[in-house]
Amino acid sequence: MNKLNAKTRKRGFRVRTLFKNLSILTALGLIASAAILVYLYATSLPLADSDRNSRLLGSKGEVIATFSAGGKDSIPVQLQNIAPDLVNATLAVEDRKFRDHLGFDIQGMGRAVLVNIQHMRMSQGASTLTQQLARNLYLSHEKTWTRKAKEAMYTAQLEMKYSKDEILQMYLNEIYYGHGAYGIEAAAQMYFGKSAKQLDLAESAMLAGIPKGPTYYSPYNHMKNAKDRQRIVLKAMIETGNITQKQADTAYEELLHFKPESERKTVESAPYFRDYIRNIAVKELGISEAMLDHGGLNIYTTLDLRVQKAAEQAVAQGMDTKSELETALVSIDPRTGYIKAMVGGKNYRTNQINHVLATTRQPGSAFKPIMYLAALESKQLTSASIFNSQPTLFHYDNDRKTYKPGNFGEKYLGEIDLRQAIAASDNIYAVNTIMKIGPEKVVSMAQNLGITSKLNPVPSLALGTSPVSPLEMASAFSVIAAGGQRTPPIAILQITDAAGRVIYESPQTKAETVVEPAAAYVLTRLMESVFENGGTGNRVSAAIKRPVAGKTGTTNTDAWMVGFTPELSTAVWVGYDQGKAISTSDGRRAAPIFAQFTEQALASVPPKIFSVPDQVVSVYINPETGKLAGNGCEDKRLEVFIEGTEPTEVCYGNTEVEDSPQDKKAREVQNQKGIQEQKHSWWRDFKRWWVD
Repeated sequence: MNKLNAKTRKRGFRVRTLFKNLSILTALGLIASAAILVYLYATSLPLADSDRNSRLLGSKGEVIATFSAGGKDSIPVQLQNIAPDLVNATLAVEDRKFRDHLGFDIQGMGRAVLVNIQHMRMSQGASTLTQQLARNLYLSHEKTWTRKAKEAMYTAQLEMKYSKDEILQMYLNEIYYGHGAYGIEAAAQMYFGKSAKQLDLAESAMLAGIPKGPTYYSPYNHMKNAKDRQRIVLKAMIETGNITQKQADTAYEELLHFKPESERKTVESAPYFRDYIRNIAVKELGISEAMLDHGGLNIYTTLDLRVQKAAEQAVAQGMDTKSELETALVSIDPRTGYIKAMVGGKNYRTNQINHVLATTRQPGSAFKPIMYLAALESKQLTSASIFNSQPTLFHYDNDRKTYKPGNFGEKYLGEIDLRQAIAASDNIYAVNTIMKIGPEKVVSMAQNLGITSKLNPVPSLALGTSPVSPLEMASAFSVIAAGGQRTPPIAILQITDAAGRVIYESPQTKAETVVEPAAAYVLTRLMESVFENGGTGNRVSAAIKRPVAGKTGTTNTDAWMVGFTPELSTAVWVGYDQGKAISTSDGRRAAPIFAQFTEQALASVPPKIFSVPDQVVSVYINPETGKLAGNGCEDKRLEVFIEGTEPTEVCYGNTEVEDSPQDKKAREVQNQKGIQEQKHSWWRDFKRWWVD
């Protein structure tokens, strides 16, 4: 009996000891769990990869784009701006218990663990929506126990620190929908050309099914797979009570209208400018690719997002999306050298070549103003200089070589002055000019204006046969617009690191006078004639409601429109990458793009005239003779000259009687009135009277 009691007491002792130990372990476990929870709650989540991407900021501080190795496109959107059908479809197919669990699906995890133990490897997972978000934000997708442990930790932290709606919003803004689109807003815009808020049930079910296999379930790649997946999503929504069978059937039968792949564009603004900045940062400033992608830099640039959007819209409306014809537009503020807009091509997704930087395109007649500027500054040519526009054989290189240019359509105008030559883009006049002043002076002028491409000093240079880039042309014309003051093009103003410390600041550059201001102004006034009656840009003049000067240029393979206002100097190029010949209709696309962009970009800016510098005089001349218009000379035009180069010989028309002293004095007074008495249209008068 005693032995039995002893055994009973011993057994009871063991039970009590076991219970005590279990209680201690449970308490320790609870304390440890509480400590872990407190630690997780107090510890900050790591910086998400999207937060580490360096950012490109515009002139007003707005984020324009991000730098990432994967070319990541995303548009953050609030949960209330996402269609409820899309939210319900996502939860139904991805995580039905999302609103109820604490970040983990215990039953699903149990099943996955058994399968993994059976296969002795991480072959299967049971990820909740929160777990997927943790993995997408902070981890790789490798299947290892270490990664799963970190994923669990970050999942718990997300559930602690954010509400269910906040987690759901982050997930829908982060998940990958294929073809470079991250987040539902980017996906909705890419696939359907609408916002996430506008998605209907059929579209929502289609998009909600893509993240499981963005390539396999892409409607662009495999429509059958996409429709099969859509049916699965709709069935899941029926099971969760979100929709009825009838609604599901109607949605499945709905004909979806996808945006053609050829029309898909990057959702980020200024992708070509972003690549341009990347190139400068890496090659000129010595910033590594890794630092750009993951260093959290803020790169403050000169780009004006409003002006950029005007450029993108002008290109989109002016180009044929079905054609292989390419384009480029770049615009610079001549007062600062700031690059305000850059469109390097028609569609960045299909062609990443930045044509703004291409130095293989001939500018054609768009180059002529550079030559005429050299001639005007040298005072060997004036607004009244006359050459005979007729078929001409030119001899050069000590008469060892010849050159015979022709006018477009074999149209020759006879005796013409410089204004007429610029307006009509006369080639014979241009070659006469370069033969008079020498091609070396033209090359020197081009270099002063900032053109760095190699120019061949031969007579054909007058017709733009040496290739240059659109950026060089816009920069060169900006000097003319600025009255001879040159400021090199600037794109990056400042770069700060993730802590806000300045690691680069653009040097303070002072404008340098590289051209006589009077010569720049005279050329500007002559270039305005391009948009008047008889000018090569006249057909778009009605679209431009402000003073503008410019020059068209057309070769067999290239079409240009380069021009400027006091606020913007813009170059537009159109052509084919393969260098094949352009058609007449192709060649007419550059000018309308220029006109639309200029007006939209400056819509909020009042029209301004070009400032008149000193050493400029205005006198009435006879266009036929280039002489001063005297008494009896009926055909006369007010023209501008560099002081001291105006004509002194007087044209008297059919009369042989010279003016009386009183007539001469009256004419001198009349000539000194200058620009305000020009015989222009009422609108041109208005523009002349406008004050800065």
